[in-house]
Parts: sequence; structure tokens; C-alpha cells
Amino acid sequence: MRYFIELSYYGKHYHGWQIQPQSVSVQEVLQNQMRKILPGFSEVVGAGRTDAGVHAKQLFAHFDLTEEIDVAEMAYKLNCMLPDDIAIAEIFPVTEEAHARFDATSRSYEYHIIQEKDVFNRELAWFFKPELDLEKMNSAAAILKEYSDFQCFSRSRTDVRTYICQIFHAEWKKEKNKLVFHISADRFLRNMVRAIVGTLVEIGQRKLPVAAMHEIIKSKDRAKAGASVPAHGLYLTKIEYPETIRIN
Repeated sequence: MRYFIELSYYGKHYHGWQIQPQSVSVQEVLQNQMRKILPGFSEVVGAGRTDAGVHAKQLFAHFDLTEEIDVAEMAYKLNCMLPDDIAIAEIFPVTEEAHARFDATSRSYEYHIIQEKDVFNRELAWFFKPELDLEKMNSAAAILKEYSDFQCFSRSRTDVRTYICQIFHAEWKKEKNKLVFHISADRFLRNMVRAIVGTLVEIGQRKLPVAAMHEIIKSKDRAKAGASVPAHGLYLTKIEYPETIRIN
């Protein structure tokens, strides 16, 4: 029987979601605890990767068992066993064909910037003091929805077969003492959001004109885009699936 597990994590102490040689990952820590209480459990398959240091407010993964389990009890046990920076929100049964990665229809991220020194947000947002023109940044962000090939924002060494993504939403908002970038798409490339934010920040500083976004995307050249911003300001916030995969 197949189950989905919904979790969140604070990414500072992890080398991303996916298991890495000689580095601690969220997947490794979760699997090690699940194997202690689930006979026959092999592995958990995540909805996607997050880079080292990136946080997740919501991530889904799936796993298979030969027997039914008490999902509420299992979630409780795992929360007791896992470190304080990983939390299980829910475990629920899904159809046998459901896949955490391939069935996701939308993924959403946020990037948080603070422009005044804040000791309580220093590990949860990027402190960037220079003045930013939010209107120009939003004009440039809107251009993203006109394109589908985002090779220019992808990490150079990657094993993806295609750089095609459909961006549904991209917008900066002022939220209390933060500037927050909201972006949603059907999929994301490795390092894509951090590279987009770095490019938009250059436009917000008026180092590049808004129209430069067109040329950067068309170039398909990572070197033309802005530098990647620090990982600790990035959050995976939402993953959506068809309602039909869930078994009530």
C-alpha cells in the first residue's frame, strides 16, 4: 500500500532533501527513523530536491508498505523520534500509482529579504541593505511568464533532460519588515529560484534595465543571469496534487 507523508523542515543543518554522500540530508534522517518502526520499509521518495540550507514549509514524499498502518499513530511516533527541525504534518493513503514527484501539478517558493538588521531573522531571511526598486523588480518578474525555457537560471552541471518550465505566478510583496518573492510553477530547475532572485535584485538596484530579462532568458547562458542569492532566505512553501490520488 502506498502512503504520502507531509513534512516541513528548517534547512540550516541539512545538505538539502536528497541523500548525499558524506553529508546529512533530510531524506536520510527521515528514512533512518522510519526503518526503526516500519518493518519492510525501504525508502521514501520526495517530491523534489531542495538545495543545502533551503527550508521547506511543505514537502511531500511517498513510501510503500505491505500492510496498512495507523497513520495518526505513525505521525505521532515519528514526530517524537525526529529532531526538532523536522516535523510531520500528516500521513495518508494514496492510490497505488500516485507519485510524490511526478504527480505534482504545482510547486511554490518564497524568498525573504530583510533590509534592516534583525537578529531574530538573520537565519531565516537574507539581509540586503541597498535600496531596491520593487516596481522594476515586479515588471521584470512578470516577463518570466512569457517564456518556458529557463536554462539561463539552471545550475550548469545538472542531469535534467529539459529546461522547460511553466511559471504561473511571480511577484514581489512588501510583508511587514520583509520583501517576499512569491513564485509558482509546474516544476523548477536546480538553483532556479535563487538565480531568478539574484537577477531581479540586480534589476532592483538599477544595475540592469527591466528589458534585460528578455535577453538573459533568450541567451540560455547562466553567466548572463545574476548571482545566486543565499540559500537561507528560500522556502519551499506549497506542492499541489490532483485530489483523486488521495484515498479517504
